[in-house]
Amino acid sequence: MPAPTDDLGLRPAVPRDVPGIVRVHLRARAAAPMPAPVPGDAEVARWLGSRIGQDETWVAEVAGEVVGYARFTRTWLDDLYVDPDHAGAGIGSALLDVVKARHPGGFGLWVFASNTPARAFYAVHGLLEREHTDGSANAEQEPDVRMEWPG
Repeated sequence: MPAPTDDLGLRPAVPRDVPGIVRVHLRARAAAPMPAPVPGDAEVARWLGSRIGQDETWVAEVAGEVVGYARFTRTWLDDLYVDPDHAGAGIGSALLDVVKARHPGGFGLWVFASNTPARAFYAVHGLLEREHTDGSANAEQEPDVRMEWPG
């Protein structure tokens, strides 16, 4: 587990961050105990690139390299991923703090039931499990959990 870093920077994402965001997304998903994404890597890259400027997206960077990101709307945290090489250094917590500060009235998110590390992370940070599903409404067809930060 890496030590917390003093040179962590947090800022809104810009188009030139897309390759770093995509790299973090793919690496983090591959390392997590969750199903593989249904779309291929190229489709994921196109999708994430199309969301810059549509959704609010913040990046975490160390030494000029994107090592994590959060993508969210007014009511939902859609993505929060940290590169596995930087996991455990407080980057996810810092990004979640940004989302909470930007949306103090609360927000929700979905997490796969199998992703117990993510569920534990969110629970430690005050999010509550509100609904468990069989996954029939998600692309992966895997059980998931709706969590909420009440604000």
